Amino acid sequence: MLLIIGYIIILAATLGTFSVHGHLAALWMPTEYLGIFGLLVAGFIANNSPKMIKNVLGSLPNVFKGSRYTKSYYVDLLALLFELLAKVRKEGLMSIENDVENPDSSPIFSKYPGIMRDHHVLEFICDYLRMMVGGNLNTLEVESLMEQELELHHQDAEGPGHVIKELADAMPAYGIVICVMGVVNVMGSVGEPPPVLGKMIGGALVGTFLGILTGYGFVAPIASLLNLAAEDNSKVYGVVKAVLLASMSGYAPQVAIEFGRKNVPVDSRANFLELEEELKNRKGR
Repeated sequence: MLLIIGYIIILAATLGTFSVHGHLAALWMPTEYLGIFGLLVAGFIANNSPKMIKNVLGSLPNVFKGSRYTKSYYVDLLALLFELLAKVRKEGLMSIENDVENPDSSPIFSKYPGIMRDHHVLEFICDYLRMMVGGNLNTLEVESLMEQELELHHQDAEGPGHVIKELADAMPAYGIVICVMGVVNVMGSVGEPPPVLGKMIGGALVGTFLGILTGYGFVAPIASLLNLAAEDNSKVYGVVKAVLLASMSGYAPQVAIEFGRKNVPVDSRANFLELEEELKNRKGR
C-alpha cells in the first residue's frame, strides 16, 4: 500500500510541477513509452537466467503486501519450537521423529498454519531436528553447517532485489538511447518548420525523462522493498538457529526459547512476560 501511495505522490509532484509551466499533452509520446517499456523488458530477459526471471516474477507480488513476519508470527514460531523441545525433554528425541518426518500430519505442527505455509522455514526446522534425532552431534559443526546454509539462502533471497536494482540503474541509459534516436530523427528532418522540429525535439527529450523517472521513481523502490523482504526472511532463520543451538548445548526449552526471542527484531519481539504467558496459555489447550 505504501508503495502505491509513493507512486501517486511521485506522479503528482512530477506532473504537477510540469503542468505549471507547460501542457501535459506534450509528455504523451506513445512511441517513446513503447521504446522504454521494450528496453526494460528486453534488458530484464537478456541479463538473467530463466530461474532468476521466475524468482523475480514470483517475488514481485510481495512488494505490495506488508511483511508477514509480524509479532504474532514470531510468537507462533517460538511456541512451535517450545512445544517440540518440551516434548523432547519429557519423552526423548525419538518422540518427535514422526513429527519432523511428517509435519503435515503432526498434531504439533498443525497448530501453526502460518509456519506450515512457510515451506522453507518449515524445512529448515525439520532438517535440523531430524539431525538431532539421528544421533550425537557436535554443536560447533552444526552451527557451521547452519551458517553455510543460511549464507546460500540469503544470497538466493537477495537475488531478485539485485536484479531489479540493476534494472533501475539501467533505465536512465535506456532513456538516453531513446533520446539519441529522437535526435537522429530530428537531424534528418532539419528542413521541417520550427513547430514540427520543436515537437520532435520534445519527443526525444521525453525519452530521457521517462528513463530517469521510471528508473529512480518506480523501479528502484521495488528493489529496495525486495531487499528489505530478504533481510526480514533471513532474521527468521536466525531465530530458529539460536533456539536449536541452545537446545543442543543442553539448555532447557524455556531458556532455549529465550535465546531465540533475543534474536527477534525489536519491532516484532514479544517481551519476556508476554511470551511466557502465551506459552502457558497454549500449553493448556
